[in-house]
Amino acid sequence: MTAYKTFAVVGGDLRQAHVANRLAAQGKTVYAMLLETNSALEKSLVCAEDPEDVLPQCDVIIFPLPMSTDERHVNAPFSKQKVRVCDCLSGLKPGACVLGGKVSPAMRALAESCGVTIIDYFEREELCVKNAVITAEGAASIAMEELPISLFGSRCMITGHGRISKALMRILRGMGADVTVAARKHGDLAEIEAEGCRAVHIATLAEHVRGMDVLFNTVPARILTADILEKLGPDTLLIDLASKPGGVGRTFAPPPKRPERPASRAGRARPRRSKKAAPEGFGRGGAQGTTVRAAKARSVRGAGARGKVA
Repeated sequence: MTAYKTFAVVGGDLRQAHVANRLAAQGKTVYAMLLETNSALEKSLVCAEDPEDVLPQCDVIIFPLPMSTDERHVNAPFSKQKVRVCDCLSGLKPGACVLGGKVSPAMRALAESCGVTIIDYFEREELCVKNAVITAEGAASIAMEELPISLFGSRCMITGHGRISKALMRILRGMGADVTVAARKHGDLAEIEAEGCRAVHIATLAEHVRGMDVLFNTVPARILTADILEKLGPDTLLIDLASKPGGVGRTFAPPPKRPERPASRAGRARPRRSKKAAPEGFGRGGAQGTTVRAAKARSVRGAGARGKVA
């Protein structure tokens, strides 16, 4: 086993900060770059030097998840700097271990042109499964925070039946929600029913969204058309968990500033968030917590950079 001693953690969100902190706690030499405004990062680890000057000295370079959101620059929401991926990959020491998450074909091709092989850590199944569970937990947390009603007894719709959907429907069912899941495959529909949820074919989605209190989208495609959104009630909360391009898109205007809701007499328990489980754009590549208003429904995207989910 290779004994790596010098690590560079480049860009990313709260997860990258915690990776840098953990490595430093193990006695490694750590350069945390493009993370200068991340409050979770130990201040002693902040490296203000240019990455292209420091990275050639490092044994391991850890890029964020996703590695890039524009196929050109390092994904770095906690930095004002714009650093090109190609500048980071040029001149690395022979044998350096380079890691990244959700590495696109374009990023792989760029790395190969620089003579670098990137290991995509998001291809590890155990990481994907655990990431999905924490993303689902964060989605439920946001729903509790945004809805004026409890999840117990609420009507919830989930689109898709991947890792996040499976974790989310179990969490919602455990909290007493009435859960409907829209999927395509007949095997998935049968599995959904076996889990105690209502199953509908995704082609009939428009027939079933009316009356839902919250709609969680996990399908990375524009399945939530204007026709479907028009059928949502004015108070329906839409939480988009999908990777790019997401299920809604950005064809709707931003919402007006939401008025403060008065607290109930009994008070309201605010969900606790894990400080060490920072999200990936809420399952979305590059989502930075934007809130958009669909035709009627309130729509919330996850906040990877701000750490609402993992």
